[in-house]
Amino acid sequence: MDLKKMSGDHKTLIKGSPSQYVKLNVGGTLFYTTIGTLTKSDNMLRTMFSGRMEVLTDSEGWILIDRCGKHFGTILNYLRDGTVALPDSYREVMELLAEAKYFLIEELTDSCQQALSKKEREAEPICRVPLITSQKEEQLLIMSTSKPVVKLLINRHNNKYSYTSTSDDNLLKNIELFDKLSLRFSGRVLFIKDVIGSNEICCWSFFGHGKKCAEVCCTSIVYATDKKHTKVEFPEARIYEETLGILLYESRNGPDQDLIQATSSRGAVGGLSCTSDEEEERSGLARLRSNKQNNQS
Repeated sequence: MDLKKMSGDHKTLIKGSPSQYVKLNVGGTLFYTTIGTLTKSDNMLRTMFSGRMEVLTDSEGWILIDRCGKHFGTILNYLRDGTVALPDSYREVMELLAEAKYFLIEELTDSCQQALSKKEREAEPICRVPLITSQKEEQLLIMSTSKPVVKLLINRHNNKYSYTSTSDDNLLKNIELFDKLSLRFSGRVLFIKDVIGSNEICCWSFFGHGKKCAEVCCTSIVYATDKKHTKVEFPEARIYEETLGILLYESRNGPDQDLIQATSSRGAVGGLSCTSDEEEERSGLARLRSNKQNNQS
């Protein structure tokens, strides 16, 4: 049994004036447009409707195109106007991109790809902080990045003794500062958090070019009359100083040794009270350079 003869479908060449209307059946969705629209730019549809390629038609004269018709209206509008509003949905832009590629419409393909790239950038988190699960994972992260690294080890359960009255509050302050710094220097510094590491309770580590440059331990043992206590401190100024110092390792070649030596001086650092993030960073770096000049003199 010949199903083709039963349906009346046959192949034919379509060629006519730009103002001539044609009927299209795209995956079961019907469209009505002119040959001028279909041949307006260099793409597969121009080839199909300029007499160079046979097209399949049914007994009622509908030209059959074996594609999903969901986005074909958008294709036609783009051909008519040279521009079109893209869908809001990432998935629908992907679907439209597939149709634009199939019909070889390069400009619409480029527009879809640019829109997808923009959506992907918008979907990226502003700040991403890895939570490491092993020493091996930590080393891999530190060695594989070109950025300076700041690590906060925080593990309240490592304590053998009771905490002093201010320790819990200081522990939270360290965590809050870590979160603020990771947002402020996102993109410039890789911040990682360790909640299962060593015997430390709260410790900051600073790395440049894969090597540890500094460490700020925030815990100590204090002696009361009857027993030992664990004290957690919040050396905010020291942490800020080391964070600003680690920015010197953003350069691929690294900082010069004199500037590293200048940053090691603690004498110029006091309580930091800044009006803005930018002013604080500028003043901090200026202080480090000033220390360098003083050391040289």
